[in-house]
Amino acid sequence: MTTHVTVKAGSLLDGSDEALVAFCGSGERSGDFRKLAAALGPPFEQALKGCGFEGKADQIAQVHTLGRLRSRLVVVAGLGERSSLSPERIRQASARAIQRVREAGCATVAFGLPVDGLNSGEAGRACVEGVLLGLYQFTRYKSDRNGDRAMRRLTLFAPSRDLKTVQAAARRGEIVADSVNVVRDLGNQPSNVATPTYIADRARAAAKAHGFSCEVIDRKGMERLGMGALLGVAKGSIEPPKLIILTYRGTGRRRAAQAPLALVGKTITFDSGGISLKPAEHMEQMKSDMLGGAGVLAVVQAAARLHLSRPVVGLLPATENMPSGTAIKPGDVVTAFSGTTIEVVNTDAEGRLVLADALAYAVKRYRPRAVVDVATLTGACSVALGRHAIGLLGTDSALLDRVKRSAHASGERVWELPLWDEYYEQIKSDVADLKNTGGRPAGTITAAAFLSRFVGNTPWAHLDIAGSMWSDDARHYIAKGATGAGVRLLIQFLIDAEASA
Repeated sequence: MTTHVTVKAGSLLDGSDEALVAFCGSGERSGDFRKLAAALGPPFEQALKGCGFEGKADQIAQVHTLGRLRSRLVVVAGLGERSSLSPERIRQASARAIQRVREAGCATVAFGLPVDGLNSGEAGRACVEGVLLGLYQFTRYKSDRNGDRAMRRLTLFAPSRDLKTVQAAARRGEIVADSVNVVRDLGNQPSNVATPTYIADRARAAAKAHGFSCEVIDRKGMERLGMGALLGVAKGSIEPPKLIILTYRGTGRRRAAQAPLALVGKTITFDSGGISLKPAEHMEQMKSDMLGGAGVLAVVQAAARLHLSRPVVGLLPATENMPSGTAIKPGDVVTAFSGTTIEVVNTDAEGRLVLADALAYAVKRYRPRAVVDVATLTGACSVALGRHAIGLLGTDSALLDRVKRSAHASGERVWELPLWDEYYEQIKSDVADLKNTGGRPAGTITAAAFLSRFVGNTPWAHLDIAGSMWSDDARHYIAKGATGAGVRLLIQFLIDAEASA
């Protein structure tokens, strides 16, 4: 059930929702908090003191109103020190608060915004994102859904002077959170459902609903184009591969003359490793090896929903990577769309093969102003950065700087790794132009070095989300399973590009 979001002028005491949420910093009391304290009397402060609530980050307290207000429950969320206040802190606090509200069985909730020390629009957007991301659950295949609790309505109360600003920001937050949750749903679907054909059908439906175009190139079309790298990966599966191309043309009057931004996402709907078979433990998570492509689909859809002026093209090379009698083998040589020959020394390094053809095709066909790819590419990235950051590499320092700024603004962390000439030595082949892996040392970097050979002189950035794309536990707005990593960053990147146009 969709949560309806409304922004109203006023304060929390104007709300008639089942639950009210107020923010509180360490040693500081917001206006809404003080009003609640006055309305509820000394028992309110005593209840907070009794549960050890001091306004620290991550702290949550729940107090019943005992009939003193129209709402039956007040939840207070700690924000910590004012000097550390940020949209990310609000995002996390909002998620924890809404989860407490849901546990209490409430279906409607009102939030007061922590406008002190932070732009009201930023606070409103972060609050909506935190709530909608924090509410996410994947229960599609659960027989017993009695534990599901729908949140029907979220109301934000904002100062009258900021009403229009917060309304616009809240709408943007809704779109961002919806986009992340679309990706979570796709990544959590089992691979016998979320096949390349399923992803293509979802892309067509999204294009029709939101006003962008969708083209799907099938196996025969790939053969005509000479996409030997992508087709090589697809050889082992009975599921037909798809190259899904999404085109959002923008809204500006000069849009036809603008080169698009190209987004390319790895879309391996199940990765067994192929003949170079993966270990059985945790292989079930390899249904999520399509999260880069799912992210690109969600970001192009968001661009259309936000009515951004600049054009965007998204490419999703979709296939399974399976072992069979027809599968590509270690030592085989394939010829990519660009004409580059590749020795396949490890069939489990398949993501860079499908991306190679998609990147080269994007550059040749669309002549983009820049290319950004996003991929669950290397286990080495998870080893290097864990689950808390996205690996960032690329060939254009200005583009990389823009990605870093957007990452900071979105609350998603990136960490740049070098792409020095010495790393290219590791991907030289004795029998072909390149080999598809440089071995264990610097695995994330050599994978990016391989990809860089297929973008020419076009400014290019690579996001390796292998470490951050999946979570084995729930924390604040991160649910167990697929996380939607990179989506907020890329949407922010498009928004920032609008401001600089």
